[in-house]
Amino acid sequence: MKIYRSLEDVPKINRPVVTIGTFDGVHLGHQKILERITRIAGSSGGETVLITFWPHPRMVLFPEEHGVRLLNTFDEKTRLLASFGVDHLVRIPFTRAFSEMPSEDFIRSVLVEKIQTSILVIGYDHRFGKDREGSFAHLKARQAEYNFELEEIPREDIDNVGISSTKIREALEAGDITSANEFLGRAYTLEGTVVEGDKIGRTIGFPTANIQVAEPDKLIPMDGAYIVQVRLGNKLLDGILNIGKRPTVSGGTKKIEVNLLDFDGILYGESLEVAFLEFLRPEKKFGNLDELKEQLEKDRQQALAFFGTAKNRGNDN
Repeated sequence: MKIYRSLEDVPKINRPVVTIGTFDGVHLGHQKILERITRIAGSSGGETVLITFWPHPRMVLFPEEHGVRLLNTFDEKTRLLASFGVDHLVRIPFTRAFSEMPSEDFIRSVLVEKIQTSILVIGYDHRFGKDREGSFAHLKARQAEYNFELEEIPREDIDNVGISSTKIREALEAGDITSANEFLGRAYTLEGTVVEGDKIGRTIGFPTANIQVAEPDKLIPMDGAYIVQVRLGNKLLDGILNIGKRPTVSGGTKKIEVNLLDFDGILYGESLEVAFLEFLRPEKKFGNLDELKEQLEKDRQQALAFFGTAKNRGNDN
């Protein structure tokens, strides 16, 4: 997949099959659109083009909403889009000035003149341009003038999926990993670098890697304990992860710590990708370290049972 960080960088593309959107999460609803443009491009001899905006428009238009968190960093999103067969990703810098561009100007300057769109595919009720004035009806009425074909994903297809980035954010913030993963069609992930911690886990037999997430706008799931799988280079490692302030031992700043079930090594400076598989329990304050250790052992046994069941199920297939 080729990535263009401004419209000026976009070359001439062969029969562009285009869609537009933020695609935060690249969830099952988004995937229906991606599958459609890939199918059209394959049958028409064209190439797929996804036009997206960065930063997320809500962060520019509503900066007072401090709670806006993203399901994907831009790098995560590019990898996901590439895996679904997108040929060209055009990133348009989203500014307040850009948000004031009338939909007619966007269509003419971007879709017609610059991209030279052959076919445009949009999701049901998708709107764009100043005050979201651009609509399917608007495009349809001027289709001959714009000289590109137009397709809208049917309402029933979108309604049947019943998925949105907002629903996924709400599920993650409530610790509902099962629903979030179902909506995404894969496990929710975050990436970070292992930094030095206070090493309290070692003293009770549960050493942890302290993960620092670089992207401040990345959504971190609800505080609590989770069963996770960690990617370290080409290795997949099973583990238990805790998000929270660790009230039993410190009650300080929020940390993300993972205890790997079958790994003994130094991880400082390593980049890890964590996939959330199951929510174990909310964070709580225990009476002492012995009670905490007892609970961590219960968590460990649940995780071992989870992975044992999953691996046995895989062997049966």
